This record gives sequence, C-alpha cells and structure tokens, in this order.
Amino acid sequence: MNETEVLDLLYGVLPAIVVGLVSFYFFNTYSKNDEQRRRFMLLREKQKTALPIRLQAYERLALLLERVSPGKILFRVKPTSDDAGLYANLLIANIEQEFEHNLAQQIYVTNDCWDYVKTAKNATITLIRKASEKGDVNNTDELRQVILKSLMDKQAPTDAALAYIKKEVKSLT
Repeated sequence: MNETEVLDLLYGVLPAIVVGLVSFYFFNTYSKNDEQRRRFMLLREKQKTALPIRLQAYERLALLLERVSPGKILFRVKPTSDDAGLYANLLIANIEQEFEHNLAQQIYVTNDCWDYVKTAKNATITLIRKASEKGDVNNTDELRQVILKSLMDKQAPTDAALAYIKKEVKSLT
C-alpha cells in the first residue's frame, strides 16, 4: 500500500469514527438523563404518598402530647380513690398506655422528634412521681394542686416537644 491509498482509507474511515464517537456520546448522555428523570419521577411519586402518612404521624404525636400533658391528663383521668399514690400510678399507667398506642409513629418521624416525644413523656412521669412523693401530699386533690402549681412555675414538659413537632412540620411543607 502506498501513501495515497492509506490517506484515502483514512479519509473514508476517519469521518465514520468521528460520527460514531459523537453518536455514542449523545446516546450515553441521553440515557443518563432519561434514567435521572425516571428516578426523579419515582421519588416525586413516592413523596406524594409518603407525605400524608408522615403528616398523619406528626398529628398523632401532637395529639399524644396533648393527651399526656400534665394539665390535661389531670382533668381527663378521674381518681378512683382518695389515695394520692394510687392516683399517681393511674396517671402514669395512662401516660404509658397512650405512648404505647403511638409507638409505631416513630417510623415516620425523625429521630430527634421521637427523642423529644420520649423525653416529654418521661419528664411528665417524673413530674407526677415527684409530686406524689412529697410529704405534704395526702390525697388526690392535694396531688393535683401540687402538679398544677409546678406547671405555673415552669413550662409543661410536653410543650417543648409540641413546639419541635410544629417546627418539623413547617419544614416539610
């Protein structure tokens, strides 16, 4: 083969190679973009179904916090006897029951939010226990008064968790 034949061969093959490389590049770019578009569409569809479930979980946790709030639980759960210790145990059992009823909601909320809810529950139980262990508490009315008086001095433990839930829900929407 002489030089002219080699040059003729290069002139024929070189444009085909360039066209092939450009075609490969555009096809590869198109495929990647199409895959990203499909993933985005799937994610968007998944969020459409997940968002209402998450919002419902936040609603249930807000309801839980409202129900176990010391001020509200005292008026909702009536004493069965005049014994302050039994009434404190009844209040704590009621809080634990409410909490256990909503355990599954932790799947749908952030770990921080769930920690706030657990802390609020535990702090409320501690508040009731401390009030019942005071020496001057002899009956259920005095226990109620001590708990309500402690709420006047400081914020209810459930209020901080409720504020955190509201903040998280605002960030979702």
